[in-house]
Amino acid sequence: MATIRPAPPADPIKGRGIAVRIAHRYERDERETVDDGWESPAADDDGERPPPVTQVSEERVKTLLSANDSPDIPFSLSINPYRGCEHGCSYCYARPTHSYLNLSPGLDFETRLVAKVNAAERLRAELGRTGYQPSAINIGSVTDAYQPIERRLRLTRAVLEVLTACEHPFSIVTKSAGVERDLDLIAPAARRGQAMVFISVTTLDAGLSRRLEPRAASPQRRLQAVQRLAEAGVPVGVNVAPIIPFVNEPEIERLVEAAARAGAKSIHYTVLRLPWEVAPLFRQWLEQHVPERAARVMARVREMRGGKDYDADFATRMKGDGPWADLIRQRVRKAEARQGLVRERVVLDTSRFRPPSGDPAQQTLF
Repeated sequence: MATIRPAPPADPIKGRGIAVRIAHRYERDERETVDDGWESPAADDDGERPPPVTQVSEERVKTLLSANDSPDIPFSLSINPYRGCEHGCSYCYARPTHSYLNLSPGLDFETRLVAKVNAAERLRAELGRTGYQPSAINIGSVTDAYQPIERRLRLTRAVLEVLTACEHPFSIVTKSAGVERDLDLIAPAARRGQAMVFISVTTLDAGLSRRLEPRAASPQRRLQAVQRLAEAGVPVGVNVAPIIPFVNEPEIERLVEAAARAGAKSIHYTVLRLPWEVAPLFRQWLEQHVPERAARVMARVREMRGGKDYDADFATRMKGDGPWADLIRQRVRKAEARQGLVRERVVLDTSRFRPPSGDPAQQTLF
């Protein structure tokens, strides 16, 4: 396994969260980019290279459902219709998953995407297996199921059509207002007690959001999505996540208040997680965008992680440990109480599940 080295210096790329293709931890060879003085044939008239375009490759998967037994995650099954995510969140804990594709967790994660084009077909087959026991399925645990390419490919929509036809419970986590498109499927499922949505709102500062998560919906647009979901009768929670000391941490109370005003029924939070290659990438983001605070941010992160950039212990990886983690927890809970938000966990109904028929067209006949 290769040593994870600091991300090489690079100028920010407009519309991208990370500007470098850092080597992943499984690479045997290390490469270093060197300017040899020759003008690049791909450069424009000003001598600047054009911004990287998003590439999407198709994959026909053998299985779609991913099982999870982590005690700190409230679901046992998940669906991710895509690999990688164009939102480009600089802090994304899922970036290291691109290493398994022999791609960089850096720029490749947000520009070289994989679409599971047979997602609905495989889901139908897996739900129809003998002995399948329904359990609420989370959509979007390591990718955003409503990232920009979903508008064209509609893989998430196809997955929801299978789930709702079978009356199978599901939850969705997203930073996109695109979830509103599927309210015709989500709202009826919610009325049956089989659907809920979580919208992640990291900051109320649109400028900071553009730097942290460049291709996600604006904070106000996400709050508008919360409102529209709530008005449609969908239980909606807001993820104040991740909380980054001295970056969005000062906004905790205002974020909770804004979420409650929009109609959120619950608040959830995590503190910044920097597993594997995410740590050097996020340190570079700090140096590029908030250099005057970079050292303080990392000092507080390590204070909550036992002196390390990250600690994978299930007991603390989501919320951290120590005085700073305790203070954040108290602030979130007190803000919830002031807004009258309850902390009851919603249990989705599995009792109505019906296995899909062999012919997808026949599902609409019953």
